[in-house]
Amino acid sequence: MKIYNTLSRRKEEFVPQDPNEVKIYSCGPTVYSFAHIGNMRTYVFMDSLRRVLRHEGYTLKHVMNVTDVGHLTSDADDGDDKMEKAAKKEQKSPYEIADFYAKAFFKDLARLNIDRPEIIAKATEHIDGMIDYVVGLCDKGYGYETSDGIYFDIAKFPGYGKLSRARLDEQLAGGSERVAVNDEKHNPADFALWKKAPKEHIMQWPSPWGMGYPGWHIECSEMSREYLGDLLDIHTGGVDHIPIHHENEIAQSEALIGKKTVNYWMHGEFLLVDGGKMSKSLGNTYTVDTLIERGYSPLAFRYFCLNGHYRNKLNFTWAALDAAQTALNRLYETLLVHKNAPDTEITDTVPGEGRYSDMNVMDAWKKEFEYAISDDLNIPLAMSVVWKALRYKTPNRKIYDFVLSLDDILGLDLEKGTAEAELKAQEKKEEEEEELKETIPAEILALSEERMIAKKEKRYADADALRAKIAELGYKVTDTKDGPVITKE
Repeated sequence: MKIYNTLSRRKEEFVPQDPNEVKIYSCGPTVYSFAHIGNMRTYVFMDSLRRVLRHEGYTLKHVMNVTDVGHLTSDADDGDDKMEKAAKKEQKSPYEIADFYAKAFFKDLARLNIDRPEIIAKATEHIDGMIDYVVGLCDKGYGYETSDGIYFDIAKFPGYGKLSRARLDEQLAGGSERVAVNDEKHNPADFALWKKAPKEHIMQWPSPWGMGYPGWHIECSEMSREYLGDLLDIHTGGVDHIPIHHENEIAQSEALIGKKTVNYWMHGEFLLVDGGKMSKSLGNTYTVDTLIERGYSPLAFRYFCLNGHYRNKLNFTWAALDAAQTALNRLYETLLVHKNAPDTEITDTVPGEGRYSDMNVMDAWKKEFEYAISDDLNIPLAMSVVWKALRYKTPNRKIYDFVLSLDDILGLDLEKGTAEAELKAQEKKEEEEEELKETIPAEILALSEERMIAKKEKRYADADALRAKIAELGYKVTDTKDGPVITKE
């Protein structure tokens, strides 16, 4: 299995520390508002990674944080606290805000068939550990105190910028546009480990530096270490985390522990909306509820995400979601055709001189699917294999069984979707039959009923005569397992 490591900027063979278990940490939500579909694309990527790793035979120890402390509007330690701002706006406590939006977030994960990581860690339940972490950094000379908090001195960490490839000298000189003005900082890009809280700040805890609350970045370093130890196999998040949050995580974690703390960094690309970024001012920060209100299945959005590689930008439009919903419905309907087809051996082989030439087509599909998912989660290529199988020249039950076996990777509820497609097909057939009955003259219906009675009484000559009379009147009777079907000749 190969995955793309953001740190090295190349695909690498995945080799976990433990040959049986993979340790993963994923940056979770800040629960001050509803998560939008851009956030959800990142979690679909996280879920695909989980599914592929399990498919490869690994057990998972996966931690995701829930930021219920709140962090500042800007990643550069300035602006309003998001949790406080939401609490004041909705006239609730920050804890009520966090509980409400956390439940909404996990409801959305379930709607999208996204597995919950094994460990969900709330920031508010790990304050003491974060304080100890900051104390440790101060003891090692990386943290220093100002009038408003404790900051990490990036000049003391020469590796700063290695994930984003930002130059340390530019950071020290204040070359980054994200840097907040604070004359007490040693360097403009130094970041907060702990913030001293003004009296009116709602969420605050006692610390060696007075009442305060943790900086945003420290929670991930502390909780990942608490549950997974000093070295993680994989750390995931969105690309927006690369230049600040994950850069700062690396700095504070490696500064305290004294060595590399993550082997593979994986990041999901942005979801664009109509070619641009999501923005509240543009009114395009859509949520899963928005999709449902407009009549779409949440799994249509999952299908849409699976057809774009996680490392490529993906452009969301309503037309694109329409196409995804149509394709997903067609997938279920085509599966139904194969489900109801004969179960016969498929003996065709792959023609040509490619990788799978002369191989049985079903064996080739399996190999191609496995190759795709193990090549840096190439789910779009894997989806093309699914359609290749479904479009096979002859419907076959074996194809239904094969595609159904892939749903542990795809998470598209294929069995349930096929059953719903079958129910819809039956309902449509019944509606058409009812409509047809309404157009058939009462005389024909009466003759058909009389014919059925004759057949039951084994008066076959009478039944044949009635069939002929119906035919003379311009109608045809066809016997089916569900009863006679009358059609106009």
